[in-house]
Amino acid sequence: MNRPYIFCHMMTALDGKIMGSFMKTPEGRAAGDVFYNISFGDKPYYKHQGWLSGRITTDDNFTFYEKPDLDENAEPVEDGDFVAQPDAGMYYVSVDPSGKLGWKSCDLTYIDTHAHVLEVLTEQASNAYKAFLRRLGISYIIAGEDALDYELAMEKLKNLFHIDTLMLGGGGVLNWSFIQAGMCDEISLVIAAAADGSEKTPALFSTRGRFDADKAIGFELQSAKVKDGGSLWLRYLVRSKSDIE
Repeated sequence: MNRPYIFCHMMTALDGKIMGSFMKTPEGRAAGDVFYNISFGDKPYYKHQGWLSGRITTDDNFTFYEKPDLDENAEPVEDGDFVAQPDAGMYYVSVDPSGKLGWKSCDLTYIDTHAHVLEVLTEQASNAYKAFLRRLGISYIIAGEDALDYELAMEKLKNLFHIDTLMLGGGGVLNWSFIQAGMCDEISLVIAAAADGSEKTPALFSTRGRFDADKAIGFELQSAKVKDGGSLWLRYLVRSKSDIE
């Protein structure tokens, strides 16, 4: 398999929502700690070299909808990918097809986890945006013309950055698209003993765009553990792409 092993690690409310006021309850905070410790704590269960999210998740958590500082008259950059740090140890991988995120630095910190920023672009990203990333020392790969080429992107993450295990932690659309593309091997789900019933917050999985078909997919339960605050940690294997098709 010429791509990383990919596990989707998420925390939800009892009603399957991945955001909302439930996170501020004692049960939600306890589940949040469980979620972090499984993936990033002192003794994490997963030994991954990066985690991947989409543009909106990145803006919500790290770039806060800032605009990139572009130089429209920048000299043409070299074609292809830009590897600023080939062995960073931990990468934050952001799928940003047309290049919109307003980064301020090539590194970020999530609680006490430090990571090098790595952008996944398509050919739609402008020369000005790629020059902006190079100026900050942010690595990027090109995968697809006008839409993400999942297989190519994952191959490049493995071959250029030595990412053998990758955590998928996007919004519902990105998570589901990876599953439908056959690019997710495992689901790791922490369920908080709380809910808020909101109709405005996103769910764990959602269809849209090229993966908008309501096609059901089965999962194979691997383990179920009761954790702090009444939360549950469930692990499932995803059926293979051939089974999905």
